[in-house]
Amino acid sequence: MNESEWRPRRPTRRQILETAAALAVLGYTRPSFAAEGNPATPPLPPTDLAIADVPVRLTVNGTAQNLTLDTRTTLLDMLREHLGLTGSKKGCDHGQCGACTVLVDGRRINSCLSLAAMHDGDSVTTIEGLADGDRLHPLQAAFVEHDGFQCGYCTPGQICSAAGMLNEHKAGWPSVVTEDLAAHAELSDPEIRERMSGNICRCSAYPNIVAAIRDAAGETL
Repeated sequence: MNESEWRPRRPTRRQILETAAALAVLGYTRPSFAAEGNPATPPLPPTDLAIADVPVRLTVNGTAQNLTLDTRTTLLDMLREHLGLTGSKKGCDHGQCGACTVLVDGRRINSCLSLAAMHDGDSVTTIEGLADGDRLHPLQAAFVEHDGFQCGYCTPGQICSAAGMLNEHKAGWPSVVTEDLAAHAELSDPEIRERMSGNICRCSAYPNIVAAIRDAAGETL
């Protein structure tokens, strides 16, 4: 008999899972060895630790807000659940779709990935704060003019992201498709598509979104 014939076979993943499930059904718990003279396994830390509430003071769409929030509250949940600003949408909740994009001190961020407590003292602008009264923001008007949406779920994030992107372009920030890093990049269609690539439109209204942004940026169509 050679070694391959007598060597014990390792259990398969399926067998391990089946055994674990059976032990769970039977209520099996790991025994303590204290009775045998061995120290028992130290207890795990409690899982119901009190979560602290902290004061958060920030400006949202020009209005000062003084809130007391659970430290785990995201900026998106603060806007939607505490301030009733539901324009910012919760899409993937993982920072992958851009539907929750807002402006913080003029820069675009995914609000689902940012804790509200991190923005104490900051100025936040959501889709509700872009318009000047009844006068639409140029990007809002351009999206209407070019029909840059279908279901509209991603539109608030698209518009806020575009506003932040135009600020970045105005400041001379290049993108990965910018050919001459020493020159101010023309806001061409490839530039817009690359700079807006973090915002997903599941209806695929991308051509109209690009046209709306070019129009709002003052580029010729």
